[in-house]
Amino acid sequence: MSYFWGEVNSPLTSSGTSRKINKEKGGIAVHQEGFDNQKYLQLQSRHIEERIAHFGGKLYMEFGGKLFDDYHASRVLPGFEPDSKIRMLAEMRDKAEIILVINAADIENNKVRGDLGIPYDSDVLRLIDAFRGMDLYVGGVVVTRYKGQCAADAFQTRLERLGIRVYRHYPIAGYPHNIAHIVSDEGFGKNDYIETTRPLVVVTAPGPGSGKMATCLSQLYHEYKRGVCAGYAKYETFPVWNLPLEHPVNLAYEAATADLDDVNMIDPFHLHAYGVTTVNYNRDVEVFPVLAAMFEKITGESPYKSPTDMGVNMAGRCIVDDEAVQEAARQEIIRRWFDARCQLRQGKGDENTVYKLELLMQKAGVTAQLRPVVRAAREKAEATGEPAMAIELPDGALVTGKTSELMGCSAAALLNALKTLSGAGGHGVHLISQSAIEPIQTVKVRYLGSSNPRLHSDEVLIALASSANSDPRAARALECLAQLKGCQAHCSVMLSPPDESTYKKLGLQLTCQPQYQVNDKLYHR
Repeated sequence: MSYFWGEVNSPLTSSGTSRKINKEKGGIAVHQEGFDNQKYLQLQSRHIEERIAHFGGKLYMEFGGKLFDDYHASRVLPGFEPDSKIRMLAEMRDKAEIILVINAADIENNKVRGDLGIPYDSDVLRLIDAFRGMDLYVGGVVVTRYKGQCAADAFQTRLERLGIRVYRHYPIAGYPHNIAHIVSDEGFGKNDYIETTRPLVVVTAPGPGSGKMATCLSQLYHEYKRGVCAGYAKYETFPVWNLPLEHPVNLAYEAATADLDDVNMIDPFHLHAYGVTTVNYNRDVEVFPVLAAMFEKITGESPYKSPTDMGVNMAGRCIVDDEAVQEAARQEIIRRWFDARCQLRQGKGDENTVYKLELLMQKAGVTAQLRPVVRAAREKAEATGEPAMAIELPDGALVTGKTSELMGCSAAALLNALKTLSGAGGHGVHLISQSAIEPIQTVKVRYLGSSNPRLHSDEVLIALASSANSDPRAARALECLAQLKGCQAHCSVMLSPPDESTYKKLGLQLTCQPQYQVNDKLYHR
């Protein structure tokens, strides 16, 4: 049976025509939505339920990407809520259970999530808490590629003491090509059978390379050995299969994975089977013949004709303004390029990633000049001789801030943005008095050992909150914080971790020039 859903449709606006963007102004309205999130939740749930029904009421679904805090998707598909996937699962909580997968080598090597800065094993606990907080049932944790690692043993003991079931899966010689050995009692048969009770089993992990697909296939083998008919499906948001190969949304996915070997490509199996062009990525295309052979060995036939068939992603059906989505994706590619250059400057990245992103920018037809905040920050820095920050407000207006004796440029720009949004006035209007700032500086330098007396963005917000008790203008400014979500920002130097964290928490989409405020030092923090 095919799961192909018909011809590829070009996403249009709700009126059926594509909206034009004011390219001369350098972008789109910050809060212009191009994605129907409610439609997405409905379509996605229905599609997954149909897939469950087709396989007789038991589906193992490999869940790629982020279940929580999917900010990449929310940036390139404006209107997509970062928690959409978990909300969709929550609507199916009576039918679903969660299995978390972690590679034993990642436990042993203390592998850390780059976005959160926590080890994978700690993230497993975080995810379990998050799932349970939404009343989703967690069936257990699978430790994959287990071969006696002491750290894995300790982690298993810790989980079991917390009342969490743990299963072990082992390395299989010849995986994934030696089908006869893999699909046997000496291959998948050696793995622990995961006891599940719900029709939908969501298999997810803290990060890539954890063994989600192998866990699903191992379960199919064990289920069929027990006479249970079960199926497999894959849920990845990107690339979007029914958008063109070089659509900016798909290029933005390549930008997000530029440090990996992921490359978008036409699905040749789908083209051969149906005569229709769809987009997948290289790893799934490369492994599909092996997967098809495994399905045939386990179930007698492969249920899918292509890797696209395996997917259940309906995101492409929910784009309501293609032009808005394209522009958002172009901005994301530029942001990724700036981030990669900063990573390289900090000694955390590599030049190949930067080169790959530059090629993607060429494909997308974008330059840094399409980001108005870049030009505004640079001009402010050149005019003042100090680091500068620029923020683009929802109406397209640009506000800037420079480094002073009282605060850093990011704090100044943030305060100026709030003054503008609240109508408090511009230059010369002070929402926080110098007498309120100086005691904070004293505490930082005299008691906390800081060499930088200037207030960071979070400290300025705390000072503003204190002023709000007696100053109505400060109170109105604070009320405008939510309007900053989705706004673009750029700094002429790399921000300190506290400032960067504050901007991200507020939802601003930040880029920085790849240089330090003081470049003659070797150590920076």
